[in-house]
Amino acid sequence: MQVFRHLPTRHSNQPCEPLALAIGNFDGMHLGHQALLQANILAASSLGKIPAVLTFEPHPREFFTPHNAPARLTTLREKLELFDAAGVKKVFICAFNKRFAAISADAFLNILREQLNANTILVGNDFKFGAKRLGDVGSFKAAGFDLIALPQVDLDGSRVSSTRVRNALAIGDLTLTKKLLGRHYSISGKVVHGAKRGRELGFPTANIHMRHERPALTGVYAVKLDGLPAVANLGVRPTIKGGIADIPKLLLETHVLDFNGDLYSQHVHVEFLHKIREEQKFESLDALKAQIAQDVGVARHYFQDSILINKLLRV
Repeated sequence: MQVFRHLPTRHSNQPCEPLALAIGNFDGMHLGHQALLQANILAASSLGKIPAVLTFEPHPREFFTPHNAPARLTTLREKLELFDAAGVKKVFICAFNKRFAAISADAFLNILREQLNANTILVGNDFKFGAKRLGDVGSFKAAGFDLIALPQVDLDGSRVSSTRVRNALAIGDLTLTKKLLGRHYSISGKVVHGAKRGRELGFPTANIHMRHERPALTGVYAVKLDGLPAVANLGVRPTIKGGIADIPKLLLETHVLDFNGDLYSQHVHVEFLHKIREEQKFESLDALKAQIAQDVGVARHYFQDSILINKLLRV
């Protein structure tokens, strides 16, 4: 998959091959997003075009209302990994800034046609674009684009959306989250060196560098780190002070069960399977250590029950 951080110039000596272009934020890559990408792959194949995606970075709401923007479900790297897995061949990352926000709907349509050579466009049927969001699916049709506008995807009578995924994660409903995503929710990142506090407490952890500044979920979970059973804490460690002026720092600390290997510098994926409890502050490190032991026990039971259930389902 090719990734372009800048849009091709209008006078490029190497114009783009004809594209079937899906446009959107794709935050979370839920079932609705997946339906759009599947339609894009099929349309590209039938028309002899390249399946491509145009997405925005940062999320427009992060640009317009940075202090009130919703929690980001997927980082740019995570989105790119999901695009690649879906079969997308080209991704154009459009920098959403003051200049781009001022582009008119007509100017945006010209970019698609003249700079990207994209006449086949796929969007959700409620897609808005251009300055003041004046462009919509009717604008594509009026401009002569070959438009595929997909209807909303519903689950249990309600629309599948990034907002619904965030709400499910916020209350710890990982069963609903999995239904909305078609997979377990995950966070990926590089394993970095920490303060080794987990090792001192008897539960060494893999500390994953967080690019999610405001995650959609916090707390203690049974997880899998690259398929390995583990227990993770996502939060600010209120019991343990440290750092510059004791400013809370968001951390994803993962204790892999019965593992003695070295994960430093590896890029790993942490799948969130079952919420154990909320993060809390303890009166002492001994109390924290005792609670971690209980959390590990809950995680072990969860994985043992999962193995048993899978065996019964195979019978």
